[in-house]
Amino acid sequence: MNGDNHRVDASPAQDAAPPPAGPPPYAPAPVPASRLRRLATPVGVLALVVGAFGYVGTVDPNEPGHYPVCPLLQLTGVLCPGCGGLRSAHAVAHGDLATALGANAVAVVGYVVFAVVWVLWMVRASRGEPLRIALAPAYWWGVGALLLIFAVVRNLPFGSALAP
Repeated sequence: MNGDNHRVDASPAQDAAPPPAGPPPYAPAPVPASRLRRLATPVGVLALVVGAFGYVGTVDPNEPGHYPVCPLLQLTGVLCPGCGGLRSAHAVAHGDLATALGANAVAVVGYVVFAVVWVLWMVRASRGEPLRIALAPAYWWGVGALLLIFAVVRNLPFGSALAP
């Protein structure tokens, strides 16, 4: 050693070239998914829903002991917006729409909304388009307000027709 103090700068090099923009030239182009693969998820979701409705259609929620009691109803005696949903699903599975509406009308509306969204999902998936449902926060607040009004009205004497 000659005694000279040479310092090595540990900072990154100032004259380093910036990384190239975009994907590297050797990256293969993305391959579009096949139609069967695009439809697999919505078909799988439908299979789960049909299985759930099949189970609820087979195991009657009107007979005690098959399903747990709603915790809100058990603790407070207040019907939540979902109370009667299983009985409604049981009635829908048996094709009894009047009984389904009497058990929980909001649940029946939910089944219809699911069906519409599922069909939209299938159409878009078959075209290779993503399912994007972007609702403004005001719509979500409106849905919440309707559920709250439904829950309150079904617990009042004049709204007993909405109770399961």
